[in-house]
Amino acid sequence: MPLIHGGDWAGYKAQYGGMPLDFSANVSPLGLPDGVRRAMAQSLENAHLYPDPLCRALRAGLAEHLGQPAEQILCGAGAADLIFRLVLAVRPKTALVTAPTFAEYEQALALTDCRVQRYTLRPENDFLLTEDFLAAIRPGVDLVFLCEPNNPTGRTTPRPLLGRILAACEAAGAKLVVDECFNEFLADPAAHTLRGELAAHPGLVILNAFTKWYGMAGVRLGYALCSDTELLERMRACGQPWAVSVEAQAAGLAALQETEYSARLRALVAGQRPRLTAGLAALGCRVIPGEANYILFSRPEPDLTARLRAKGVLLRDCANYPGLGPGWYRAAVRTEQENNAFLQAMKEVL
Repeated sequence: MPLIHGGDWAGYKAQYGGMPLDFSANVSPLGLPDGVRRAMAQSLENAHLYPDPLCRALRAGLAEHLGQPAEQILCGAGAADLIFRLVLAVRPKTALVTAPTFAEYEQALALTDCRVQRYTLRPENDFLLTEDFLAAIRPGVDLVFLCEPNNPTGRTTPRPLLGRILAACEAAGAKLVVDECFNEFLADPAAHTLRGELAAHPGLVILNAFTKWYGMAGVRLGYALCSDTELLERMRACGQPWAVSVEAQAAGLAALQETEYSARLRALVAGQRPRLTAGLAALGCRVIPGEANYILFSRPEPDLTARLRAKGVLLRDCANYPGLGPGWYRAAVRTEQENNAFLQAMKEVL
């Protein structure tokens, strides 16, 4: 069964019998915070109960943490769950996405036979979204997806342009969906988020998750923000009622208190991203100047991912991204020791 994402540690373990050094998944290298681990263990006392289908306590915690009304928050089993719920709730006939970008948008849109228009980001411009994108937002487009920062490029759209995109979507009658799952990895997350625009723009939906920042990929927990509460209710109805487990809800509440963990992670990524970028460039790779906890680079080299895999290292091959192709790869930013091991393995196979 072909997989379109990274993080297939299970396939590696089945083949080799051990765990890999995984640079294919963009999750926190610090692992699960201790407070989250304890909260999940304690929550098992209530595992015989159905989870709260409305995630009341978690939404209240998120409301306080984000400064958003609880009724404008919908929790789900990761951002991917909410992407599918959103598409099923809106049932767009035409949607606009960038290329390359996160694959789940088009996967979800395919469920409703939606016509997908791709706006191709140019490698000669380091995949930066420009003013030309505004011309693609025309009447007849029902849904626009933007990933900020974009996966796999790591680029962000200039904040003023995001405002113009939001205005263009409203003028065209389109909903704007901004995926901010990697926003916390930016140097100044508060300056880039569109959360402050939610109250005035009911056609804006923001997606986020606990997955990346708190190393909770296996827990499956995300949330959608929107001032159109009727849309959130339709999204809630487009899936099973108990999507967020007892353990996941407890984990989310505990994660919101992990301020020391967040400070350590921010410092680690800020220090290691330029080191990994420089190391890849020194090996002759073309490196895209990203701003997240992963790096997109190109290096035409036969069987690069297979040769690294044989050395115990997983790398995300980006050949299956529309807008990219063979020779493009994405590497996560991890600890100094892990980054050194990855660069050494790259040196050996190159």
